[in-house]
Amino acid sequence: MSVPNDLGLPGALPSRDRLALRRWLLLSIVSVFIAVAVGGITRLTESGLSITEWKPVSGALPPSSDASWASEFAKFQRIPQASSTHAGLSLSQFKWIYWWEWFHRNVARTVGLVFAIPWLVFMVQSRIPRQLRLRLTALPLLTLGQGALGWYMVQSGLVERISVSAYRLTAHLGLALGILSVSVWTYSELRERSLGERHEGVVTSHRWQRALLGATTLLAITVLSGGFVAGLRGGRIFNEFPLMGGQVVPPGYGTLTPWWTNAFENPAAAQFHHRLLAIAVAAFIVTLAWRARRAQLPQRVQRAVYAFGAVITTQIVLGITMLLLAVPVPLGVLHQFTGVLALTAALVATQRAIASGATVSAPTDAVQAV
Repeated sequence: MSVPNDLGLPGALPSRDRLALRRWLLLSIVSVFIAVAVGGITRLTESGLSITEWKPVSGALPPSSDASWASEFAKFQRIPQASSTHAGLSLSQFKWIYWWEWFHRNVARTVGLVFAIPWLVFMVQSRIPRQLRLRLTALPLLTLGQGALGWYMVQSGLVERISVSAYRLTAHLGLALGILSVSVWTYSELRERSLGERHEGVVTSHRWQRALLGATTLLAITVLSGGFVAGLRGGRIFNEFPLMGGQVVPPGYGTLTPWWTNAFENPAAAQFHHRLLAIAVAAFIVTLAWRARRAQLPQRVQRAVYAFGAVITTQIVLGITMLLLAVPVPLGVLHQFTGVLALTAALVATQRAIASGATVSAPTDAVQAV
């Protein structure tokens, strides 16, 4: 597998166009962060199933009369969650969870417009370089798909379940991370180009490139494993650390058959795997940050690795604290937000390393980089 450090962006791309693209991508990145945070609040407050229909256009307007509120409440009372998680919910209490889901959906609509409108303007004005057209065209399309996937996720909790499918929730999270990754990587590329790709007389070795690429991949897997923990409500059991139920391997770890379904459908196993991944990945990243002090790295790469290490350390502390406190909403949202921030830091560090080094042409053991 090869990792190119030059994607062929035209050096003649006007600085004005490059700056405009960067500003659009930065705004898009910020909008994804906001959507992820609001989605976290919606999930943790059990608000996501309060709106039982998908109306992409007319749904942007909330109920405007007592009769329309009563109608929405009646629809909600027909789903399984209304008689379990939200048993005895009054109309005023229903309005509170409804407003969160309504806000979440409108944030999602806004994110779609943030991606689509500037893209359309840039395309009409021919300001997107040929080398980036396919990648940047994918962004509004993926965002549209994210809306459809979000409704597909909600549907899973409207008939037989009292919560949405953990598989669909994780897919929804994964697509958001994919959109974010394309945006962050492209923004970082354009920024490096704007700075003249200064190498400061030092290039990033193949091993460091591989190490950072490996760390980023493992971190993405860890974040996705957190989606299964969230979907299975796995954070509300075994609220202790480092043991689980007084054991290294938690009670009930392998109770499902076939055995592989435990990772995706058993809350105890999902939390255990997420813990192991998080600790292992954090140890690897902190080691990289420590070794970066004496490594022959460009300063921009070195600073990015330090930032990566700092964010992942914060994330581990937040995760343990959140677990011990049985996932209070503010900490749960902050943990999710910081996880996305850690992935962003990973992508920036990896892109800078690749941009400042030679093309990687052969696999190298990432651990040897340190």
